Amino acid sequence: MDAAVTAVLERARPALGVLGLATVYRTLKRLVEDGSVRAITLPGENARYEAAESPHHDHFQCLQCRRVYDIPGCPTDLHRLAPHGFTVEKHDVTLYGKCRVCRSRRVSSPPEPRRARPRRR
Repeated sequence: MDAAVTAVLERARPALGVLGLATVYRTLKRLVEDGSVRAITLPGENARYEAAESPHHDHFQCLQCRRVYDIPGCPTDLHRLAPHGFTVEKHDVTLYGKCRVCRSRRVSSPPEPRRARPRRR
């Protein structure tokens, strides 16, 4: 089960009681089809969803915790990156790195494996 569906289930179950996984998937599909929700797809990840009325923005994904953050605003001169004679009609930009929280964590080496103690006789 992907994170978006898990989040919907966790938030909706207290208010609705019983809620099935298939119902969540069908509802998300309908919301995307009717334009109320936009699916955000990042390479190698399950889709995430956001309200369609939010203005266009790009994303940052932390390589350590995998959390995705919105980047406010948008680069405006992407047309210059397209090959000569091409027209840019839309884009999705995702930056990758470490978020503030993961950056502040100290990187520690993995613990040494424990050695078996000899048995006492």
